[in-house]
This record gives sequence, structure tokens and C-alpha cells, in this order.
Amino acid sequence: MEKGCSKQYLLQHLLRLLFYLLIFFPNTSNALANPRASNNSAPAVIVFGDSTVDPGNNNYVKTVFKANFAPYGKDFANHVPTGRFSNGRLTPDFIASYIGIKQSIPPYLDPTLSIEELMTGVSFASAGSGFDPLTPKVTNVIGIPKQLEYFKEYKRRLESAIGTKRTENHMNKALFIVSAGTNDFVINYFTLPIRRKTYSVSGYQQFILQKATQFLQDLFEQGARRILFSSLTPMGCLPVVITLFSNHAISERGCLDYFSSVGRQFNQLLHNELNLLQIRLANHGARIYLTDTYSAVTDMIQGQGRSAFDEASRGCCGTGYLEASLLCNPKSFVCPDASKYVFWDSIHPTEQAYDNVFKSIRPIIDAIIRD
Repeated sequence: MEKGCSKQYLLQHLLRLLFYLLIFFPNTSNALANPRASNNSAPAVIVFGDSTVDPGNNNYVKTVFKANFAPYGKDFANHVPTGRFSNGRLTPDFIASYIGIKQSIPPYLDPTLSIEELMTGVSFASAGSGFDPLTPKVTNVIGIPKQLEYFKEYKRRLESAIGTKRTENHMNKALFIVSAGTNDFVINYFTLPIRRKTYSVSGYQQFILQKATQFLQDLFEQGARRILFSSLTPMGCLPVVITLFSNHAISERGCLDYFSSVGRQFNQLLHNELNLLQIRLANHGARIYLTDTYSAVTDMIQGQGRSAFDEASRGCCGTGYLEASLLCNPKSFVCPDASKYVFWDSIHPTEQAYDNVFKSIRPIIDAIIRD
């Protein structure tokens, strides 16, 4: 009896202590909700890719594919439309915050960035881009090779500020993130006839695989050692793909598995290729990981996991069927609570969905940034 009482007393004492902590030290609740990496040795986060990781580089490019106007950024700090194709932060922002570098990753093309801001990382990504050289030409955005050229320029700026040796060490320890490929299939191959005249689906997968692998090798030659590469998402579940390719786009909003299966096949090819690359470069300090973004997004759409969404077949902005970029604008209807939606517009996830993706890959981040 006394044993039971002592256990109950101890439990009450612990609950009371937790209550006081949350009341008098409110930051404790933030720490519990948003834990920090305990063993981080990465001094910077450096990002390449498309709209899933572009924080606003397209603001400085002559393209119609921009997002620097409302309602984009509705839930970002101070409700600012930064150029991110979402209502708030992207996955690299959550990663940078988690490893304790900064709250958000800025676009490299922002002319106001200080050397201190540059040193902790930037994004070279451009919405609408891809590995196929034809893809960025469709919307006149920054191709992957040009992003690499900007990175070389970035390195020269760091070398001028902190010296060649320190810059080399900085690059070796930095966390590199690559997220691209969806536009190659959705905007390019499946929508335009040019590549389909030359390549079968499997042939085009090999073509993109070769371009992606070459880019990773180029990054490695430039000093990158810790690389996170994002897998393709279930493309057949993108609201715009359902709208464009479904036989009954309004009444039947289920995922189109044919398009998703192309992504799954590509992800397996990429997985195999990255494993070979990791084996070949391991002795040189390489840590190359493929993140399973496909499963993370699929789980959200199917209502699995801790965070359930009310809507997964259309975006929060406008009808949610076709709107993106200029079609999602200050005059568009916006859903009351974007966190209940997987997609913000017809292509891009909400901040909540990006946060879920981050949480799903956190064990990989812990592995790649440790000493």
C-alpha cells in the first residue's frame, strides 16, 4: 500500500514540476516541440533544386514563375511572401533551425546578404528547374548547371573572406541538400511532346538519372561530402496532375498510380546509383543519403502518421485544382486553415506538410551531421 502511495506521490510531483516549467519557462515547451540536434558539426546548409527548396531566387530572375506576392507566405514570419511556393517555411528551413544554424535559408541571389549570412548557408534552387536542360527553359528559370556556377562563385566569395583552407573545410562539413526531378517529369516529359519523341519512359528515367548522378559528382569535386538527396514524391497525387490527366478531374480526385509508379521506379534506380556512389567515395569522407520523401508524402495523403490532414486532393489556394504562381494571387480564395491541407497550391505542399517531411527524415539528418 505504502509502495503504491509513494509511486502516486512521485507521479504527482513530476506532473507538478512539468506544469511549473511550462508556465514559468515557456521556451521549454518550444524545446519539447522542436528539439535541437545534439551532435551537430555542420556549419552551413547549402541547397540546390526546384520550387520545393527555392526560398526566393526566382524573385531575381525574369520569369513568370514567382511566388513573391500574397497569399504565398501567409503563415511565414510577419506574413511576408518571400518567394517560397508555400504558405510558410520549407523543409530546408526546418533543417537549418533544427541543427541550430538559423531559422530560414535565404536565396543566394539576394544582393543584401552579409558574409556571415553566406557562411551559414544559402539556397541556389530555382522554382521550375530540373536536371533535364530543357526543363528550366520552359519557364526561363535557373538550370542545375547554372546553380553549380553560382555555387562556385559563392565559394570564391568565401575564400576572399576567410581563406581557401577554411573554405575547403567549411564545404567538407556543410550539409548539402538536393531536391529536383519532379518538374522533369510533370512539366516536361508528360506535358510537352519533345522528350517523348526521343525517349521512352524508362529511357528518360535513365537520362535524368545520369544528369542527377553527374551533378552529385560535380558537387563532390567542389568539396561537398555530406549530401541529402530527396526522392521524387508520388507525382500522381499532385492536384495539378489529377486535374490534367484524370478522366473525371472534378468527381474523381484519387491519385493516378501510373504517374506515381514512374516516380517509384526512378527512386529505386536512384537508390541503387547513390549506393554505388557512396561505396566508391566512402574513403574520401562521403556521406550520401537518399531521403524517402515519397513515403512521407504518401503517408500524409493516406492519413497515416501522427498528423492527419482533412484535404489531400486539392490545394488550399483557389479551387486547388490548377492554381500555382500567378493563378494563386491576392484575389484568390484561401482556405481558413492551411495546416489541414497537404497542398498549398495545386503543386506545392503546405508548411505543415514540409514540417512532416522534415520530421520523417530527422534520423538521417542526425546521422549525416554527427562528428
